[in-house]
Amino acid sequence: MDYSFDTYITRKLQWISLVSTAFIIYPNISCLPWQLNLLRDSGYTAFFIYFAYRFFFFWGLICWMIRYNLRKIPVAQFKERLVRNFVISLIAYLVFASVSLWVSSFGFFTDFRGSTLISQFFTLCALCTFIGYISMMYSRQREKEQEIERLRFENLQSQCDALANQINPHFFFNSLNGIQALIRKKNDEHTLMYVHQLSDIFRYLLQSDRKGLVSLREELEFIRSFQYVMEVRFANKLVFSIDVDEEKKDMLTLPVLSLLPLVDNVTVHNMIDSEHKMEISISLSDRNELVVSNPVYPKLSPPDTNGTGLKNLDNRFSLLMNKQIRIECDGKIFRVYLPLE
Repeated sequence: MDYSFDTYITRKLQWISLVSTAFIIYPNISCLPWQLNLLRDSGYTAFFIYFAYRFFFFWGLICWMIRYNLRKIPVAQFKERLVRNFVISLIAYLVFASVSLWVSSFGFFTDFRGSTLISQFFTLCALCTFIGYISMMYSRQREKEQEIERLRFENLQSQCDALANQINPHFFFNSLNGIQALIRKKNDEHTLMYVHQLSDIFRYLLQSDRKGLVSLREELEFIRSFQYVMEVRFANKLVFSIDVDEEKKDMLTLPVLSLLPLVDNVTVHNMIDSEHKMEISISLSDRNELVVSNPVYPKLSPPDTNGTGLKNLDNRFSLLMNKQIRIECDGKIFRVYLPLE
């Protein structure tokens, strides 16, 4: 059920009240054949009018009392709720008994002093009390669950932010090295373009703290800015090949900064030089997975890294999308499959 217990009761109030009324006056219904045998023909009409009066009185009273319990005293404890319902039931009984007494003065039979009628009002009081109390307990349980879910989401978001923020310092120092190399070459045009692209990259990095999932288009536009920086850094010995359907770029999403650790991972673990030109391929599979692949040119010496890049990326996919990334490597090609949604 997508809505709360009290909302459900409110929507079905007429039917719930009707069933409750039939339950409460069931003794009167079951005694109908016996009572009709005792009546004369002239008393049938008055008897059925009084029976209908009893039925509609309880039906309307139950509707009002349930609504009163749900809206007027939604957080009342059981004892307070019981006392209030008892007072209302007592007043209602006095009203009903007064009308019945007036009817009996015309010579018609009424049982306003009978134990059956008194027990019906006690049953009415207990029924409305329990419905109101169950609604209150259900609402409190829902509030607790929503609070737990909110805290869980905030915790996941903070974990994801912490994982994403681990990317920024490493990239920052590499970017400074790229600017330093261009300045030494005294290539002002490339330096200005490098700084321009770098400003777009850092703008995206700064905004990533406020984002969880982004469209595939946003992530690919970021990686195109990053592409220029990387090509300058490796003197065009590293190139990108991006083949993704334009229509799906806005339909699919993934965690922000998903591609940066993969590209960084390529540069950390592989030789990139004139003999080992690197091409990073980005494409979309039939299963709506973003496939990032590159040839494997392992370095002669182990890279100076703690190996947390792919692990952090996998953790962010798990936290934000409840999905896992897939990694394949046959010794020649290294592939990472990022699930999209």
